[in-house]
Amino acid sequence: MKKNRARALGMMLPGTPGPNNAITDVAGVEVGFSTVIIGEPEDYTGPGSDFARTGVTAILPRGKRRSAVFAGRHNLNGNGEMTGTHWLDDSGFLHGPILITNTNSVGIVRDAASKWMIDNHYYYPMVVEGRPIDGVGYFYPTVGETWDGIMNDTNGFHVTAAHALEALESAKPGPVAEGNVGGGTGMQCHSFKGGTGTASRALTQEQGGFTVGVLVQANHGFREHFEIIGIPMAGEIKDCDPVLNTFAPKPGTGSIIVVVATDAPVLPWQLAKMCRRVPIGIGKLGAGYENGSGDIFLAFSTANEDAYTFTQTKIDILGDDMMDPIYKAVAEAVEEAILNALCAAETMVGRESNVFYEMPHDQVVAVLDRHGKIRK
Repeated sequence: MKKNRARALGMMLPGTPGPNNAITDVAGVEVGFSTVIIGEPEDYTGPGSDFARTGVTAILPRGKRRSAVFAGRHNLNGNGEMTGTHWLDDSGFLHGPILITNTNSVGIVRDAASKWMIDNHYYYPMVVEGRPIDGVGYFYPTVGETWDGIMNDTNGFHVTAAHALEALESAKPGPVAEGNVGGGTGMQCHSFKGGTGTASRALTQEQGGFTVGVLVQANHGFREHFEIIGIPMAGEIKDCDPVLNTFAPKPGTGSIIVVVATDAPVLPWQLAKMCRRVPIGIGKLGAGYENGSGDIFLAFSTANEDAYTFTQTKIDILGDDMMDPIYKAVAEAVEEAILNALCAAETMVGRESNVFYEMPHDQVVAVLDRHGKIRK
């Protein structure tokens, strides 16, 4: 296991992860990135400078083949954006990939995803009189965002269609990069350097044997509220306050996008209920209270592969009384995914020499060890 993950540092976290402790432990899920790092801090002279700290993350529910998966979602706080959700709410289906980027790049990433879906026949064509019409259809790519304007020249619009396509084409199963990668490149979390994180939970056979995976783009949280495994950390960590040479946003201002995947045969209302358990994981670390944060969550199931149809089909459904372990797995995986983002992220100097420092592993481990929260 990599040393820059929460469990590798010895944190005594609950639950049993899958083999990669990643969203890709749900079979078929693929993740790709495009990381955009341009120039040095002194190159930033205003919007449009030759300077960027940003990127794009892509999640493909069933890899690079046409698919429609049952999906549900929930907003904890709506100061953010995720496209394509109106039809998702009405239909219960997610058509295509999920992408995450910075606030000002949602449009170009959405348009690039549309072209990729068309070029790769990733969408379902419209059916007229029982016959599919190739090249005719409708779909609404799902693109979420968090704001990286302290680190990145976000008003310079440096993300291009090529970056979105790179994230989609590079998507693969297996281990997932974390920290300063993809859409998480320029993000902060609890006033440390934040970014991309992932985790999973493998349920026992008695619990159904299902897998739950989570990926977060963590750009949220207030240092004063930060805690790990119930231990307040704000007064314990020294010499890691951010350097903000431009302006200091109201504490807690930021956002988190959470994508949850499972192979359990659950339907849209159950997936929405899974999303409503995401705030438990966020709250365990001391966030989720802030009005200035966009906290937007989406969950999908890779089961019921043939559920999308223009006629009639049969589907499997997991009884609601079997959902408790899945709900718990969601909360646990979200908590760990955020911690993994914090553990993996490295100190970054951004525009106008603003700095977010990496969370200091040695200080965190020492504090947790004093409280008996480090596994020897």
